Amino acid sequence: MSVKKYYLDGRFIGDGSLAVIAGPCSLESPELALRIARSMKRLCDERNLLYIFKASFDKANRTSVHAWRGPGLEKGLEQLAEIKSMVNVPVLTDIHESFQAAPVGEVVDVIQIPAFLCRQTDLLVAAAKTGRIINIKKAQFLAPDDMIYAAAKCRESGNDNIIFCERGTFMGYHKLVVDMTGLITMRNFGYPVVFDATHSTQQPGGLGGMSGGNYRLAFPLARAAAGVGIDAVFAETHPNPKEALSDGPNMIPLNMMGKFLDEVLAVHNVAHKFRDEDNEEEKA
Repeated sequence: MSVKKYYLDGRFIGDGSLAVIAGPCSLESPELALRIARSMKRLCDERNLLYIFKASFDKANRTSVHAWRGPGLEKGLEQLAEIKSMVNVPVLTDIHESFQAAPVGEVVDVIQIPAFLCRQTDLLVAAAKTGRIINIKKAQFLAPDDMIYAAAKCRESGNDNIIFCERGTFMGYHKLVVDMTGLITMRNFGYPVVFDATHSTQQPGGLGGMSGGNYRLAFPLARAAAGVGIDAVFAETHPNPKEALSDGPNMIPLNMMGKFLDEVLAVHNVAHKFRDEDNEEEKA
């Protein structure tokens, strides 16, 4: 299946290679963000992988009103611009309200639409109008087939630079499951697909006032997704997840990210060989 390709930092998403989207859940401090960005850039360069730094300036969908949200739009964009300049990497962040799209689009390379908001028409239209690549996360309640309508809202607003992201589906209370066939469904629409390995292990609201999770499950889930066929893997990481201000239980410790990338890349390389063979058979 032929999909769109996007060129960033000398490499592509969608050309059959594996890209990496990673960073802390939120921008806790400029020093921490730079540390993670530099570490991930080095790990990805060593493996010849496109790296995109990810962090949120505002975690607007917290379980509790008292939870940490981030530095806010203005300071957050300053940090993201600094990371982009100092580490020389593309950057990604999410928006929650339409007015954020334009200023965010002036700084970042990829705008992310949070899963809970992927049906919000005004938000999608505003993001599309920036001309940036848009990473649309599939809602936990949405069928993979229905993501085509989210893409149509962007496309009909003048922007067809779209990526789809899988992050699990609700299965009862505090439980997410991943339907790996959804990756195939969404990629067959002609757009690159990303697997969000760490949020797929999340237990929304599972710790009473905050979300739980199990980052160890991100390793086998990411390997499985790579076997099915993905264009990028998404993982949140932190030097000490237990001290993280948000999403600590499902973030991979930074010192384990090299192992994580090696495992995913090994499966991806084998799976890509079979995908090429399948494509040749279809042409024949």
